[in-house]
Amino acid sequence: MLTVDELMTRDLVTLKEEDDVVRGDDLLAEHDIRHLPVVKEGKLVGLVSQRDLIRALARHERNPGEPPVQVRDIMTRSPETLKPRSSVREAIHKLLDRKFGCVPVVEDGDRLVGIITETDLVRLADRLLDKDQRH
Repeated sequence: MLTVDELMTRDLVTLKEEDDVVRGDDLLAEHDIRHLPVVKEGKLVGLVSQRDLIRALARHERNPGEPPVQVRDIMTRSPETLKPRSSVREAIHKLLDRKFGCVPVVEDGDRLVGIITETDLVRLADRLLDKDQRH
């Protein structure tokens, strides 16, 4: 059985609750990613998507005198997660059924250890198709 820990991204870019949305937007652009887990002392406390940041930045542009919104104000709190030993099939169903773009991967006590994204699964599909074509 193929497991999430075999595909997940381990080199994570994260935010803190007190970061502002401008920092989040900068990180997305710098690392060419679409999701940012929010951590506190290594534990997952939320998730911010590119869409969340776009909405928050658009609101900020309409009210330019106000300070930038903090991540804690827009993040999805207690997002659904997977364990490293969860099956890839479970990850696929979670992404498809819930229309998620990613699912954070946590171990004991919500310690963030990775993230599995649509891109990770498309890479897997590409590898499997390559393998199939060679046979």
